[in-house]
Amino acid sequence: MRQFTAVVNPTAGAAGSAAALLAVARHLREAGAELVTEYSRSLAHARELAVAAGTAGRTVLAVGGDGMAGCVGGALSGTGATLGLVPAGRGNDFARALGLPREPEALAAILLHADPRPVDTIEVTSATHDRVVVLGSVYAGVDALANRHANRSRLLRGSASYYAGGLRAVTTWRPARYRVTVDGTEHTHTGYTVVAANSGTYGSGRLIAPDARLDDGLLDVVLIGHAPRLLFFALMNELRTGAHLHRPQVRVLRGREIRVEADRAIPYGTDGEVDATLPVTARILPGALNVLH
Repeated sequence: MRQFTAVVNPTAGAAGSAAALLAVARHLREAGAELVTEYSRSLAHARELAVAAGTAGRTVLAVGGDGMAGCVGGALSGTGATLGLVPAGRGNDFARALGLPREPEALAAILLHADPRPVDTIEVTSATHDRVVVLGSVYAGVDALANRHANRSRLLRGSASYYAGGLRAVTTWRPARYRVTVDGTEHTHTGYTVVAANSGTYGSGRLIAPDARLDDGLLDVVLIGHAPRLLFFALMNELRTGAHLHRPQVRVLRGREIRVEADRAIPYGTDGEVDATLPVTARILPGALNVLH
């Protein structure tokens, strides 16, 4: 029977995370599994807790949204430890990519009985932020700017802050000139964003890279080029189905290592958490993390 350590960040979505964990914990304990809950003081502390539990041979549960999943999963990448997810965030994009159920009993059954399967992770390095390993994607452009506005909002919270942040980012955006180097080949790009995707979805279920796979050893690099704002909003709406890939303003490249540079200080983000500035390099780490799904 597996021994679990759940890592929870009480400062981010505390009520939702606690409720999600309690619902799953009951089924784990009824099955005879041991579960210890650790409350982190910060993302850095969450990484320490995850590594300590994984080193002790315990299965580590990341309880929260994509930020917590990326934080804990990134810390366990390359260690041989096993990650389980208890989704409790706004987006849960990585859990969605894994096909995890939301129903507590079904999720507990996976955590108890599924065999760990290797997935790829992303090593992210830049001059403006410490090296991190993340799970879902690295995005540089209007989407990262929208996330920055939302996180810094003092008047709005939750989905309202993200809606307002997105509107502010798009209406003030001017096209950026990017240099995107994929496995040594340089591509120029002018437009709204560059997304290096390991997981197919980001931004709460937006299907940015429909063909991305978590275990193919590649990043799908989606470039959204310059377009009038009304067309851009239409394109964003098409992210629900992946229809945006048919637009001439959208290109997709694939590779193992991607470097993104720009003509000005463009922000980039990873798994909804890291807030830094280009240039950035993203490198795939094939099969680096064992996940229950």
